[in-house]
Amino acid sequence: MEKRKTTHGGDAHHPGSRRKEKKGGFKKAYKTEFEEKVIKAKRISKTTKGGRQSRAWVLVVVGNKKGKVGFGIGKSKEFQDAIKKAVKRAMKDLVKVSMNSKRTIFHEYLGKHGASKVLVKPAKPGTGIIAGGAIKTVLELAGYTDIYSKNLGSNTAMNMIRATLKALQEQRSPSYISRLRDKTFEELFHLNESENEKQTNKE
Repeated sequence: MEKRKTTHGGDAHHPGSRRKEKKGGFKKAYKTEFEEKVIKAKRISKTTKGGRQSRAWVLVVVGNKKGKVGFGIGKSKEFQDAIKKAVKRAMKDLVKVSMNSKRTIFHEYLGKHGASKVLVKPAKPGTGIIAGGAIKTVLELAGYTDIYSKNLGSNTAMNMIRATLKALQEQRSPSYISRLRDKTFEELFHLNESENEKQTNKE
């Protein structure tokens, strides 16, 4: 996987090249704040009346490390053009994720998509990102610095990314939950303790 600042605009397969952007291209915020990583790049072929045609297929993740992250797929004859298309789609589908103290998540959650299951857990300061592959890329570009994650299902890159994003989007702060239940912090935690005791007695 390759990481690049969008201001450079190079090609994943030709790092030294500069990407030419059309007039009125991506927003200024994207050029200065967002980074992109190519998760997967391959050649795919399709049989048509004119014969067998080969195209570049690319999966990328973009993020500003401040709570905004997205992914996209691009297809074209050349990898450079496929990357541009993938990034453009990722920017259109950006999602906002919640962060606790600008470094971790609020609570444990299991995100699911298809056969993929991604478990995320909050971590103490200095822990770092305990994850691998596409999951780590999503967490990193979203802006998390201390978090545990584990893939419990299929390792298909796109499904893992979707499952990770679902887990991050389902994060709720204690204050949000207390407002939702119309409870104070103390009442909320007391309620949780009572429910846990009831559950223990039942067992």
